[in-house]
Amino acid sequence: MPSFDYIPCKNSAQELFLSLMKKVFILIPLLAIILTSCGQAPPLWGAYSTPTPEVFLSIVDVPSASSTMKPLPTALSAITPTAQQTVATRQNTLVPTARPTQIVATKEPAFLYYSQSGDTLEVVAIHFGVDVAEISSGETLPSAQALLDPGTLLSIPKRLEETTSSEQLFPDNEVVFSATSIDFDTIAFVEEAGGYLSEYREYLGSTGWTTGAEGVARQAQENSLNPRLLLALVEYESGWLLGQPGNLSETDYPLGYIDTRKHGLFRQMMVTVQDLAVGYYGWRDGTLTELTFSDGTTMRIAPELNAGSVAIQYYFSLKMEPDLWAQTVDPNIGFPAFYADTFGDPWARAQAVGPLFPAGLEQPELVLPFEPRRVWAYTGGPHSAWAHEGAQAALDFAPSGDYSGCAETDKWVVASAPGLIVRSDHGVVMLDLDGDGNEETGWNLLYLHIGTEGRIPLGSWVEIDDRLGQPSCEGGVSTGTHLHLARKYNGEWMLASGPIPFNLDGWIAHAGEKSYVGTLTRGDELITSSLVGELWSVVLREDPEETEKEE
Repeated sequence: MPSFDYIPCKNSAQELFLSLMKKVFILIPLLAIILTSCGQAPPLWGAYSTPTPEVFLSIVDVPSASSTMKPLPTALSAITPTAQQTVATRQNTLVPTARPTQIVATKEPAFLYYSQSGDTLEVVAIHFGVDVAEISSGETLPSAQALLDPGTLLSIPKRLEETTSSEQLFPDNEVVFSATSIDFDTIAFVEEAGGYLSEYREYLGSTGWTTGAEGVARQAQENSLNPRLLLALVEYESGWLLGQPGNLSETDYPLGYIDTRKHGLFRQMMVTVQDLAVGYYGWRDGTLTELTFSDGTTMRIAPELNAGSVAIQYYFSLKMEPDLWAQTVDPNIGFPAFYADTFGDPWARAQAVGPLFPAGLEQPELVLPFEPRRVWAYTGGPHSAWAHEGAQAALDFAPSGDYSGCAETDKWVVASAPGLIVRSDHGVVMLDLDGDGNEETGWNLLYLHIGTEGRIPLGSWVEIDDRLGQPSCEGGVSTGTHLHLARKYNGEWMLASGPIPFNLDGWIAHAGEKSYVGTLTRGDELITSSLVGELWSVVLREDPEETEKEE
């Protein structure tokens, strides 16, 4: 993760607190700040859990077995690409049209690398095993933590020796819940495929009896992963999509995690989405540079790879020894080829929608997600957006109150920007800032743990400060009333302290040494996260009208 120089407070925490209180003439019961976080809590408050949906698998409805494999749904069977089309499209997707005119010479062998969507100099340097200062270019480069424009030509010392194959396997757009998913109907596809998955059901505590197709669609949406990828993995591992499982192992553990605690499709998928997220976002933020295979051997990841390719490599490396893994990720005979045969050319779809992060991308203006003159606590620094591990894209805030734990509150969560409500259920409100009705495109804000009573309905248009609902413990397992806030852009979780860090009313998020630890800075002001809402975590949102009068 990028490192930051934190700016110390000019005053003590007590002085800062008193000055804030005097400014708005209110007395705040700080000792009753409600505990919050989706992560680990002090022993006094028991164990926290991430917002992964609660699953109860006491009943599984198993369809009758059949040895007949059904044909690919007709809607997609006609678009299987030729190998030449796939290669040509991939080259067109990855090679930029612009070329710099000058590259700075180095004294040792250099590698010429075109930056990809989502790259920063800091992370590229980690991938290649060099220092940022050793990377040169004929173009003016941004700061080490800022996004590079896709297609920027860099000259990098060539030091890595043995790595995985550098051939790209999968576009980023086909791993995350991007625009390539908009026209894909998961439930209809599964029904038309007619395999074991189309008849499968499990009982979930949150939604009752849930079909296999509904479970896949839900996991894809909540974890912001491409539903085609999840279906392809189910078919590749166990044959559930187009046919029938071939043995008891494939029936009980359809995604290959042989563990009695992970019995059934939905528990298997929960592990799958987490592994994919760790591979994808670990490469994005530079925390993942090598693979560890099932036999304990390791291999450095080729630095030229994109996040989508690394996600696939990482997923299979956890289950296989190197030889079998090499065959499985081979783009000509392995899973990538199988995926293209099943769903058509992923590189063509990726090229049609363009890179996930266009040049010059910036976060729109966002305000703190609670009403002015209300005191909340910053209870969780950057941590996972949804699964136990993965994109460190979320922040937690908790309202002050008279009681701790999952208590009711009179405080409200408000819209940080204008937009359209595209999801409102199971503790979740999703705010689409571009208003096109698709959370696969543009900026979207996830508000999690919003209580049912008073929650804004689906399809509502909101302006800044419109009430969305009240914080609660709904939408996952939590021991304290709070708000879990995360951002997405074009279907990818935006790292809370990444190249485009969270900016709420000028407060910039910075990660700490571990999940949930972090700070907010604004000028020379500093707020430090605290799971129990200690004094230094207090956040007071100023009244915009009073601020204007003072100015």
